[in-house]
Amino acid sequence: MAVKKKRKAPAVENEIINLTNVSKAYSTGAPALKDVNLHISRGEFVFIVGDSGSGKSTLIKLLLRELTISSGYINVMGYDLSKIKHRKIPKFRRNLGIVFQDFRLLKDRNVYENVAFAQRIIQKSNKEIKKNVPSILAIVGLAGKYKAKPRQLSGGEQQRVALARALVNQPTILLADEPTGNLDPKNSWEIMKLLEQINENGTTVIVVTHNREIVNAMQKRVVTLRRGVIISDEEKGGYIDED
Repeated sequence: MAVKKKRKAPAVENEIINLTNVSKAYSTGAPALKDVNLHISRGEFVFIVGDSGSGKSTLIKLLLRELTISSGYINVMGYDLSKIKHRKIPKFRRNLGIVFQDFRLLKDRNVYENVAFAQRIIQKSNKEIKKNVPSILAIVGLAGKYKAKPRQLSGGEQQRVALARALVNQPTILLADEPTGNLDPKNSWEIMKLLEQINENGTTVIVVTHNREIVNAMQKRVVTLRRGVIISDEEKGGYIDED
């Protein structure tokens, strides 16, 4: 069987993510993504939806360069992720913020130190950290909680810490993987309002979610995956039910 050659798509104005004919197969040979074409412009807010096994997690891992594509072409923020040298991956990821469903906070450190940790990884000075951490905590509504440990916080507050940590380095793209999955409806909406505010300030926001109510209410661009294939890509879209 002939191997597909990588083919670049025509440039899209202000494009920040370009997937052209991207496929990813598991080690068993079963496809996780099949001939995916996805182009996202700088400053967009995009929902990625689909049932379990649709390829959402694989897509996020490709964007993070945790996985490599099997065929096609993928470029994120000007980096060709099929050719990027291993030593350049940390630099590439500095411009990505990531928020997970399970928060992934350092349980033995307080709120301030959890957020400061992201700054220390990129070797910010103590002076910069002392300026940047309180500023981002204020933005996410946690200015008064900087000494608290994660166990002393509600689920919504823990997700705000995770969001502050993802944003403190001023990423170009924010990837949120099921950010409301462990939250009640009130906290879910508060997190989504924060993500919308962040997007309005210029950050490209990509949200993977199962939350039908939020997707339908927010009327953003919605990309729907099913069995590794994009079946719908709509501006002001909604949640598509399985047949």
